[in-house]
Amino acid sequence: MTRDQHRGQIVLLAAIALAVVLVPIVLAYLQLGYHADTEPTTGTAPETAVERALDRAVHNAASGIADIYEWDRRDEAIRTVQNRLDPPIQGLERSRLADGIVYRISYNQSRASQWVRANCDSGPDRQFGPCETSRGVVVQDRGDQTHVLAIALDITVSTPDGERRLTTVRYLA
Repeated sequence: MTRDQHRGQIVLLAAIALAVVLVPIVLAYLQLGYHADTEPTTGTAPETAVERALDRAVHNAASGIADIYEWDRRDEAIRTVQNRLDPPIQGLERSRLADGIVYRISYNQSRASQWVRANCDSGPDRQFGPCETSRGVVVQDRGDQTHVLAIALDITVSTPDGERRLTTVRYLA
């Protein structure tokens, strides 16, 4: 066998090896490829995105409150939580303007009161002190310290497709 024939066989073997390697890749592409009947996703739904961001913001705003405020200073504790939440809420309300999405976020006192009735124990056998709600923030007396339990919020999401409203209670304790 001549040198050129030997080289030709090596090239042929390399081509066969490459074809064998490409077969699974082509099959995978065909299985995961484009389907005309599906819509492309453009990211997280605006409602989901704002709720996730609010979870983090609420947690951060309520963090350490029990270490600072005794129960008789609970109104001050609630003001502190709301003051801590104001910048993240304002940031969220402006965060998606370029995408045509507007968030409006406000506290919901009546939903916070409903949450207290459904979730805070009452009567003489309860483990902790009473729960109170003010301006959408739920607090509880635990060992004469003010613990933030939940914050009720109304969220309005305006997009080019319309407006959606939801009420959420971000639970902490």
